[in-house]
Amino acid sequence: MAETPDLPELCKTAIDAADGGEAVEAYGAESRHTEVRARGREVEGLTFSETRGVGVRIVAEGKLGYAFAADPSVEEVRATVARARENVAFATPDEFNALPFPGSADAMPSIFRDEQASLETDRKVSLALDLERVATTTDRRVTKTDDVVYGDAISRAVVVSSTGISEDASRTDCWCVVSALAEDGDETQAGFDFRLAREIGELDWADCASTAAQRAARLLGATKPPTGRLPVVLDPNAASSFLGVLAGALSAEAVQKGRSLFAELVGEQIGAEPFTLIDDGRLEIGPDAAPFDDEGVPTERTPLIERGTLRGFLHNTYTAKRGNARSTGNAKRAGYTGVPGVGTSNFYVPAGDADPANLLARAEGGVLVQDVSGVHSGANPISGEFSVGATGLRISGGELGEPLREMTIASTIPDMLKAVAAVGNDLRFFSSVGTPTILIGEMTVAGV
Repeated sequence: MAETPDLPELCKTAIDAADGGEAVEAYGAESRHTEVRARGREVEGLTFSETRGVGVRIVAEGKLGYAFAADPSVEEVRATVARARENVAFATPDEFNALPFPGSADAMPSIFRDEQASLETDRKVSLALDLERVATTTDRRVTKTDDVVYGDAISRAVVVSSTGISEDASRTDCWCVVSALAEDGDETQAGFDFRLAREIGELDWADCASTAAQRAARLLGATKPPTGRLPVVLDPNAASSFLGVLAGALSAEAVQKGRSLFAELVGEQIGAEPFTLIDDGRLEIGPDAAPFDDEGVPTERTPLIERGTLRGFLHNTYTAKRGNARSTGNAKRAGYTGVPGVGTSNFYVPAGDADPANLLARAEGGVLVQDVSGVHSGANPISGEFSVGATGLRISGGELGEPLREMTIASTIPDMLKAVAAVGNDLRFFSSVGTPTILIGEMTVAGV
């Protein structure tokens, strides 16, 4: 992906343009993205895109200015520094504005795969077509798909600053998504699955396609359940949806803005003993592994909840200085066009020792929830209250029974964490969020 001038050269140009008294940071990013969609045994769409740019952050006398340029030349980078400097003049001083100093970010060569970077487009197209073929031949009731996608990306990030940071890393990623449709007469049910990997040879695409078809077919004939307090088994897909709410609540940025239900609870028991939650940018099997964050701070393993006890929050440099803490290497930005906030890396519940079949046996008379909808819109980030739609299956005799639809599960995030009875051994990542199957001792399930 090297171009002339290369990203490190452009970023160094920004630092060389600094004036006395300024702290200057240059964040350079470039990516190449391919996506193939299939439908009706044909390619429905093939898109290819490239992005490249540099963002410049300047801190002077507590004021922060930012500017960016897409695919800039050396001269345009110098002009970008000048614009960031002009923006400093209009900023309000904030004593917590600062750039980090360098740490020791050990390289992670395993996150970049040469074979994936050189993969031919024909192979990507054939895989998308194979995805749809498997999805529509796994079960006779599944002959259509709503969405079939193969995608991949090659990306690079460079951070250079006047405080001494100089970091450069590249990565490859690939993924597939299948939404299958099962039909029986006038009834249609959808089933979804997702997989991701560093390279196509590690992508379990066939299982993704067949699982999506099976999840759709097993919902045919679904009915509304009676309302009651029941054991609930969240499969990894459903459980991952709730982790997004936890991610926001465990950000120091949310805590400092008064938007976290966990503020002031560090050291207290907020969940059941089986529940642990970790953010780990060094976990190489995780999809968001990286040697450094978007400020150039080394990533690390950060226990957030250990055996139900709240241990701390995620920080970038700003929140760490404001909170008299240290950065956990969780500075995140959407790209070179903006300043970093606080975000997760590999945010996951570690695998427990229970087989998913054992969790079903322990949830007799309850329900397995395989999909939830409206978690982010249906959950209050301050109180933690939520009421979300769900589909799943009744659990009877330790086996999956009748399919259920149009049901609502309701509780609060604290009550749900305290009701975790067991954690499965089947950890899966969905984007940067990972979770195994989780057994909740009791929740309200509303239907008819």
